[in-house]
Amino acid sequence: MKRILFVEDDDMSRDVISTRLSRSGYEIVTAEDGHRALSLVSSQAFDLIILDMSMPGLSGWDMAKKLKASPATASVPILALSAHSLSTDRKRALDSGCSDFDSKPVNLPRLVGKIEALVGSSEEPTT
Repeated sequence: MKRILFVEDDDMSRDVISTRLSRSGYEIVTAEDGHRALSLVSSQAFDLIILDMSMPGLSGWDMAKKLKASPATASVPILALSAHSLSTDRKRALDSGCSDFDSKPVNLPRLVGKIEALVGSSEEPTT
């Protein structure tokens, strides 16, 4: 089962999306902010990080840069989520080290498709 860290500061979005991804067969660990997420990645391994880019405190942009700068997490794909869906926002996410970008509101089939493209289906074993 693929382990995904889902970092989202909005309680309702975090609960709804994490529940739906769990039902799709993924093991979901959540964090409400970038600082908590960094703490989690220092003690656990993840196949993917889904990262809200517009969080207070440590933004998703800054967190992605930190994750890519660390040897322990540099190879973990990051899927950026943002309510800002301009092409410049996508470019900024990719320039920050994210592997892909998706806009909010989340379209679950599209999101699952992007997850599968990055780490395979929920049924595939982790390596």
